[in-house]
Amino acid sequence: MTHVHVVILAGGSGTRFWPASRRRMPKQLLPLAGATDEPLIAATVRRMAPLVASDHVWISTGTALVDATVKALPGIPRENFLAEPIARNTAPCIGLASATIARSDPDAVVAVLPADHFIRDEAAFREVVERALRIAREGWLTTVGIVPTRPETGYGYIEVGDPISDGGHAVKRFVEKPTRERAETFVAEGRHLWNAGMFFFRPQVMRSAIAEHLPDLARGLDRIDAAAAQGEEGRVIAEVFPTLPSISIDKGLMEKASKIAVVPGRFGWNDVGSWEVTWEMSDHDDSGNAVPPDTVVIDARNNLVRDLTGANPRKRWALVGVSDLVIVETDDAVLVVPRDRAQDVRLVVDALSHRGETDKL
Repeated sequence: MTHVHVVILAGGSGTRFWPASRRRMPKQLLPLAGATDEPLIAATVRRMAPLVASDHVWISTGTALVDATVKALPGIPRENFLAEPIARNTAPCIGLASATIARSDPDAVVAVLPADHFIRDEAAFREVVERALRIAREGWLTTVGIVPTRPETGYGYIEVGDPISDGGHAVKRFVEKPTRERAETFVAEGRHLWNAGMFFFRPQVMRSAIAEHLPDLARGLDRIDAAAAQGEEGRVIAEVFPTLPSISIDKGLMEKASKIAVVPGRFGWNDVGSWEVTWEMSDHDDSGNAVPPDTVVIDARNNLVRDLTGANPRKRWALVGVSDLVIVETDDAVLVVPRDRAQDVRLVVDALSHRGETDKL
């Protein structure tokens, strides 16, 4: 697939993974699902390697995270790291990456993937991606929708329309995060997919859609393109990017554009949104515990323990009579929270910020 490029969105903060995830080491740079020594972003790049050459992989991240992200991805050329001077949500991010790729490869077809997802069946994932790329090559703005396995209220949904080529469907509409009752109806009807935030397109098609629906962004990209031709791209990005509209690609474009396609996928997807998901994706002992090797476990069930300290040798962990806990230790913090309240870890970050303890953020 000579002209295929992949853009990895790697600018998130991951506050629900405190104390492991910090401002300078956010969740995509951590091994939070799957192999315990593979950062999420490294897994994202690796699973695309059979389809995309390393010099066609682009990493979109914040200026402050470039060095740490480069370290996590030693096989990606340094010039392929696109540094955003300020976070402006996904529409400016994707617009800038698409424009950058188009300048060097006018025949490109682009896949945009989040850095922090977990995929259990990687071969099935690549098959869906290949179909999405073929549909995108025909001029569709394409996404992948996950076939729901439960009535989830934490995701947006995509309602599928008429079938098109290669197993895809026209998108009838995008749906906001639903109530529980509505989510149950979506699953029962079988016409709705989870919106996984993956996008596939030809740069010319994306640029035309941006010009139609996000004209302020289009004007900013025009200025950056003109500056790139004069060797002034870096300076003008620093000047222009903070002025671009802060809006998601879904709200700003996908929900409004015509000729939107979706390819259904079943490949063990998870967006790795909390420590609860880390527990779900981990290997467990016979009692459901995901704990360090040689942990002493006595009458304890369904716990997650992550020792992320630099201590050598590792300390001995022991659990007695506890269930359904998340316990995470770093060199400067310890978290203990019930698994069913894992989403509330971000409240700790809010509290530390309110106290002015920026060294813990």
